[in-house]
This record gives sequence, C-alpha cells and structure tokens, in this order.
Amino acid sequence: MTHLRRFDHIGVTVADLEPATAFFVGLGFEVEGTGSVAGEFIETVCAIPGAHCEIAMLRLPADGTRLELSSFVTPDHVPGSPAPMANELGLRNVSFEVGDLDAAIDAVAADGYGLVGGVGEYEGSVRMAYVRGPEGIIVSLFQQLG
Repeated sequence: MTHLRRFDHIGVTVADLEPATAFFVGLGFEVEGTGSVAGEFIETVCAIPGAHCEIAMLRLPADGTRLELSSFVTPDHVPGSPAPMANELGLRNVSFEVGDLDAAIDAVAADGYGLVGGVGEYEGSVRMAYVRGPEGIIVSLFQQLG
C-alpha cells in the first residue's frame, strides 16, 4: 500500500523572496498566494525556535505544478553554496519543459541569469540546459524535439 496520494509542491528556501519570485514568474509561473508563517506550527515542523518566514506559492497554469518559495525573517538564513554544481548533495535542480529553449534562455539571460554549462542535445529527442537562477538555484530547462 502506498502512503502517497499525489505530488503537491517543491519548496525552495531563498534569502530574498522578491527576485526569486520574479524569476519564476518570468518563466511562466503565476503567484497563487503569499503569506507569513510564525508561531508554534512552523517552529514544530522546522524544529527552529522563533521561526518566522514569508512565503510565495507559485503555480504553473498549464498543469498546476506548484513551487513554494520561502524566506526566513527569523532566524537569519544560513547560506548554502553560492554556486552549487549538479554533483552537490541535496536538491539537484528543478526542471521544466519549455516550448522554445533558446527563447527561454534568452529571457532569463535578459534578467542577468546565465547558463551553468552549455546547451546539450540527447539522442536527437531533447535539448536541455542548466540555468543558474536566483541565489544559485539550478533550473533545468528542456525542450522536446520532433
């Protein structure tokens, strides 16, 4: 018997909520809601006394995929690696299919976000690139070919 009923969302902790939200909105997410969480609930779940965080819940209109961005007000955030690579332990990347990979790369580049490496093609069926998003988040963008 499985305990899981459905996938709900991925949560990413960031230091600055506004540019992280703008980055993902620029890729096509919509802001589903924003809020602040403090008190016993968040302290219990996170095991951090005095925890208080601001949250932006984002949603892709096409299929309902949800992404939660959180920024801790208290205590101060603890920085991760400033430029993690794909082989660093932990959350590796968030990945999204795009209709036009080159246009998506150009759009994020216009906002100052660049490629981790280059654009790769796999067996003539997929083109993919890793983009270094806000706060070092690796975002995988891929386009189906044919």
